[in-house]
Amino acid sequence: MLKECTIRDYISILREELLPATGCTEPIAIAYCAARLQALLQDTPVRVIAAVSGNILKNVKSVVVPNTGGKKGIRPAIAAGMAAGDPEKDLQVIAAIRPEQLPQLDRFLEEVQIDVLCAETPCKLDIDLTAYSRHHSARVRITNHHTNVVRLEYDGKVLLDQPIVDTSEEHLTDKSCLNVADIVQFAGEVPLEEIEPLLMRQVEQNSAIAEEGLKGAWGAQIGRILLEDYGEDIKQKAKAYAAAGSDARMSGCEMPVVILSGSGNQGITACMPVVVYAKHIGATREQLLRALIVSDLITIHQKSGIGRLSAYCGAISAGVGAGAGICYLLGGGYRAISHTVVNAVAILSGTICDGAKPSCAAKIAAAVDAGIMGYRMYLHHKEFQSGEGIVAENVDETIYNVGVLAAQGMQETDQTILRIMQDGQCM
Repeated sequence: MLKECTIRDYISILREELLPATGCTEPIAIAYCAARLQALLQDTPVRVIAAVSGNILKNVKSVVVPNTGGKKGIRPAIAAGMAAGDPEKDLQVIAAIRPEQLPQLDRFLEEVQIDVLCAETPCKLDIDLTAYSRHHSARVRITNHHTNVVRLEYDGKVLLDQPIVDTSEEHLTDKSCLNVADIVQFAGEVPLEEIEPLLMRQVEQNSAIAEEGLKGAWGAQIGRILLEDYGEDIKQKAKAYAAAGSDARMSGCEMPVVILSGSGNQGITACMPVVVYAKHIGATREQLLRALIVSDLITIHQKSGIGRLSAYCGAISAGVGAGAGICYLLGGGYRAISHTVVNAVAILSGTICDGAKPSCAAKIAAAVDAGIMGYRMYLHHKEFQSGEGIVAENVDETIYNVGVLAAQGMQETDQTILRIMQDGQCM
């Protein structure tokens, strides 16, 4: 039996990470910060200065902000948050904007000067907004995770000042407790009553946006292409449903998703392949939910070393998690899951994140393919060996190496990607 403290920590981690959000989480974090800013300013702004980290610029540049009439980028996110956002709704801050409010957003963009700066900051996720009206000023800063407000100012008076720390896990449960053996044991033993609502919300909301992605003309329509070309092949169907959710989400679909490690794409990728396989084999709800626990926690385990924003594509971690969840669903235990994870990690580690955009759906399809391939290799008694590339003696050491690769080895890659994307301009 697991220690009670381990069970509590794992439940706490799932509660912290499985959160509802409407839209890509980086522009939504900007909208949330902007809504908090307007609530503090309580006046009509004439100018807003947005100082944001490079990874925020990268992940906001090319995605549609929901409920803005198809607009992309930092300025529409600020306008939506300040003109019509509800800061009490956290990452669903602009979910309730109505079509008749769009002229209000357009006026804001026409009348308010919005200056965007690339901040020198140790934090990968850093959003620092300052607003000026004719008589007052206000400032709100968020760092490390999407609703973590660390500074509030009004007319130069500091109302909140939290120390800025260089960790994406600020104020969250310590994830050093995560390891594959305990994750598998937890998935098999934990009473589902406490976490079933979290997991079912993930299944229901992410399934709904995946279905929408397959029906509508969203993004590059990766999910639809996979189904049209490969029909009912279960592996391709698992890839298609994961990709389709991203197809819709990256292109401004207003439907909510349940995120994972701060990312809706990762929440969808860790979830939908497991859901598709569960339906395929006629699994019970309990079997589905316990497999989903494996997928979610192994995804989080990988991401805890990588960080929430990185040059390393987070969909890869979620695809690996999905492979592990499918393995568990089909009867695999710790040994099978360990081999699945190591094999899958060895296939696609190092795939770059060059911002949130429609091509994320294609990367998701590739990530799910790697996860399933890792499991199929295990079934055929094939595995990548310790010492081959980043593969280590055991699964947790291999996951650790992925974190080192992403957090240390790809720092310059991150800066190079940003320079390429911005073409010499930080806007």
